[in-house]
Amino acid sequence: MTHPTPAQAQAVSPATTGVMIILTVKAGVTREQVMTVMPAEIQQTVLLYLSGKIREWYSRGDGRGAIFILDSRDVAEAQAIMEDLPLARQNLMDHEYITIGPLLPLRLLMANP
Repeated sequence: MTHPTPAQAQAVSPATTGVMIILTVKAGVTREQVMTVMPAEIQQTVLLYLSGKIREWYSRGDGRGAIFILDSRDVAEAQAIMEDLPLARQNLMDHEYITIGPLLPLRLLMANP
C-alpha cells in the first residue's frame, strides 16, 4: 500500500467507531496483587458491558492481561472509562489505546477510478 497524501488521508480517513485497549500487567506486579482486585474489577467490567460501553472483551493469549473494545468516540472517552476501573486505580496495569473504524481499503475500492 502506498501512503496517501494529506488531502487523500483526510478525504478517506475512517470514522472512529470504537477504541481497542490492550491491558498489560505492569512489570513487577504479582499475580496475588492482581487477584485481590479482580472481584471488584470483574463486577465493574460486567456493568460496563451491560451498559453497552464494552463491546467486546478478550483474554490475552500470553496471560498478561486483556483486550477490550469499547464503544467510544475517542481515546479520551475510553481513558475516562478505563481509569475508573479498580486495576487502573491501583496502578497495576498499562493501557495501550488504539482507535478503530471501518476498514479503510474498502472505501478506497469504492472510489471512482
